[in-house]
Amino acid sequence: MRFLRRNSAENNDAAVEETPADVEEPTHKAFTAGKGKPTPKRREAEARRRGPVAPAPKTTREAMKRARATRGSKEDRREAARERRERMMAGDDKYLMPRDRGPVKAYVRDLVDSRRNLLGLFMPLAIVVFVALLIPNPLVQNYATLLCLAMLLMMIFEGFLNGRRVAKLAREKFPKETIKGASIGWYAFVRGSQIRKLRVPKPRLRPGDPIPN
Repeated sequence: MRFLRRNSAENNDAAVEETPADVEEPTHKAFTAGKGKPTPKRREAEARRRGPVAPAPKTTREAMKRARATRGSKEDRREAARERRERMMAGDDKYLMPRDRGPVKAYVRDLVDSRRNLLGLFMPLAIVVFVALLIPNPLVQNYATLLCLAMLLMMIFEGFLNGRRVAKLAREKFPKETIKGASIGWYAFVRGSQIRKLRVPKPRLRPGDPIPN
């Protein structure tokens, strides 16, 4: 029994000697501690960057004041309106009305603007009729009415022929486009019936100028 105790004691001492005292314990990889809260959404982050949201207006006057402040000063609005007007008169598709947009409509406008026609007298003729009706003379009124009626019939006939011509040339120029003769003819009729200085956009060609390819 003594020998067993001695042997066990010697084994324990040997185990202690075999274990070096300066052996370093294994280290764990460094890790980043969590933030402890969920990541904010993109909408919330943008709202924080913009700052606090202003409270809703309490009165109509306050709402109108905020709207005016958002739109900017009168000078800025006038400058923006003037720029839009200039771009529209120059024929920029971005600023034109939907009925005037596209290369087909631009080509039709050039066809109409490059010629003189009776349709250009439509508005002056309407003024003549109005003035004639104010004259208390039946003879003058009758002659003015007959003259205006004859001119109106000639304008309609000329507009019909001009519409067919414009639709034919537009189909030859743009064979891949779907061109409706009635729609293009009416567009050319309305364009031709306007006074040249009042046409929108402004004419790019003068009467007699060749049509650009």
